[in-house]
Amino acid sequence: MINEKQTLMTFSFDAFDLNTISNVSHSMKTVVISGSPRKNANTEIMMRYVYEYTKSKNEDTKFINLSEGQIEYYHGPDGNYNEATKQATKDITEADIWLVGSPIYNSLFSSALKNLFEYVNYKKTAGKIAGIAILASGNIGFTDVQTLITQLMSYFRVITNPKAVFMTADMIKDGQIIDGEIKTRLHELVDETITLASKLK
Repeated sequence: MINEKQTLMTFSFDAFDLNTISNVSHSMKTVVISGSPRKNANTEIMMRYVYEYTKSKNEDTKFINLSEGQIEYYHGPDGNYNEATKQATKDITEADIWLVGSPIYNSLFSSALKNLFEYVNYKKTAGKIAGIAILASGNIGFTDVQTLITQLMSYFRVITNPKAVFMTADMIKDGQIIDGEIKTRLHELVDETITLASKLK
């Protein structure tokens, strides 16, 4: 396995202006994934914000929301799965960029997110680019979960933007993100991941 993380750290995101990002994003497909299975989850609020910002740059952006409960539990490659599960698998497989958000549950990312990726064929995902956003109730466990998600991405031969966003639940109030700095970081996550994809395309 090549040392992708060290290679990524040498890239300069500053070299690409917003016009370049916009032009590149329009030529690539993006999927935004909210990895919390809970209804009205803070992770969903975080990733819907990411989705809306990404969608403003590229119409070809899909949103997979695991709190809708439509993704079935994986029980083998020969299972007869519903259309929502098949469509989510198709969207992930066809996307050039994955923007993945997860809560922290017991120092791990969500089992619902792991279940989703059981459907994805690693032989069809090499060279894709991922960005990561993680939400927790407090400032603990972020780097551990970032490492776990990055390892999951590596299994699929996906290169991960090393600059993840770490967000806490107190940054959300009444269904809205209230922290201006974290909004900026989420924008940067999208822009920098698009830039990274353009460099490796």
